[in-house]
Amino acid sequence: MDLDAYSAAHRDEWDELARLSAKRRFSGADADALIDHFQSGASELSAIKTTSGQSAQGDRLSLWLFRARLRFTGASANVMSQLPRFFGAQLPAALFRIRWLCLIVTAASLAVAALYFLWALNTPGVLAHLGTAAQQQQYADHDFVSYYSEHPAPSFFGRVWTNNAWIAAGCIAFGITGVYAPYLLFQNAQSLGMSGALMAHNGQIDTFFLYIAPHGQLELYSIFTAGAAGLAIFWSWISPGARTRAGALAEEGRALITVAIGLICSLLVSGLIEGFVTGQAWPWPVKIGIGTVAVSAFLFYQWVVGRWAVRAGETGDLDEFDAGAKQLIAA
Repeated sequence: MDLDAYSAAHRDEWDELARLSAKRRFSGADADALIDHFQSGASELSAIKTTSGQSAQGDRLSLWLFRARLRFTGASANVMSQLPRFFGAQLPAALFRIRWLCLIVTAASLAVAALYFLWALNTPGVLAHLGTAAQQQQYADHDFVSYYSEHPAPSFFGRVWTNNAWIAAGCIAFGITGVYAPYLLFQNAQSLGMSGALMAHNGQIDTFFLYIAPHGQLELYSIFTAGAAGLAIFWSWISPGARTRAGALAEEGRALITVAIGLICSLLVSGLIEGFVTGQAWPWPVKIGIGTVAVSAFLFYQWVVGRWAVRAGETGDLDEFDAGAKQLIAA
């Protein structure tokens, strides 16, 4: 198809579509004409994209169609009707796109925790900064375990869930700085390593891992995923590729901010496990098994459901009408 000839043939129709879509008030005839031009314009846009791909003419027509749709549809679709697509396609696609970065952040965080564990355990005087010998023994023998049962389970669950959800959302929202997410992840790994060293020094390393394992598998991976999403947003404007920096940041920000919603849900599950399972007097294989099932379900959702969604064309971003036309960039 000759794109220039096709555009010239439909120029008057598209100009009329642009004029009608810019109006604030409509007569009955104008409203009917707008709908007719919208329907024909949508078919013509499909033909342009099928034969010519992305083009300046197609982008202009897409923008006019977007404005026209706003005139006769008003508000966007009901939020509840969008939930199946969000959880079935957009969210897993966004998670799948950062899967390798999630593994890198996980490995780096655990390496930092292990280094602090070994350093604190084998360097004289380091653990002394955490309290006296009596205080350390009290923490290892009593306080660490009582933390999971000293408050009613519902209030404890609510506290840990909101705290972790706030941390995860902050990692993503402030990830654009390139500093906040690494700093928070480093602090988390440092605290984990130092706590483990303190427990090991007082002969309670088995207790440390037993009480961390039920909820910690999903909780820690969720925080690592939040850090990965924040770093991906930061990198989008550092290395935008064949996009403007603003365009790359907008696309990645829209796609990856959805991860925050998904992590609020995963941290809800880990909070329920921490509040209602970890402190129970159940066999450890049962409690740890519950945590393992939870993190396995999250990984399946990210790696398998996410792969299905990406193969279906999802990126986690809004659809074309909601996101708006993209600026063309010369290669």
